[in-house]
Amino acid sequence: MSDSTDSKSQTEQMPPGGKYRVRVIRDKCIGAGPCSAVAPSVFEIDEENKAVVISQNELDDLKLLAAQSCPVSAIVVEDIETGEQVWPKS
Repeated sequence: MSDSTDSKSQTEQMPPGGKYRVRVIRDKCIGAGPCSAVAPSVFEIDEENKAVVISQNELDDLKLLAAQSCPVSAIVVEDIETGEQVWPKS
C-alpha cells in the first residue's frame, strides 16, 4: 500500500509536461518581454530588464513557444532526460 502512495506523490511532484527545462542566457537577453507575455507563470522581467525563470511548472509546449518568441534566442530549452538542447536548434 505504501508503494502506491509513494509513486503517486512522486507523480504529483512532477511539473505538468515536465520533459523540458528552460534557462535564460542573461548576456543575450534584451528584455523585450514576449517570453513573459506568452508564459507569465514561467518568465518575468526583473529590475535589470532581463528575463528570469520563476518556475518550470508549465506545459512543455508553452515553454517552447515562449522560447521561440524571443527575438534574440536568449532562452534555451533542454530535454531534462537527455540533456539535449531542443531550442534554439544548432
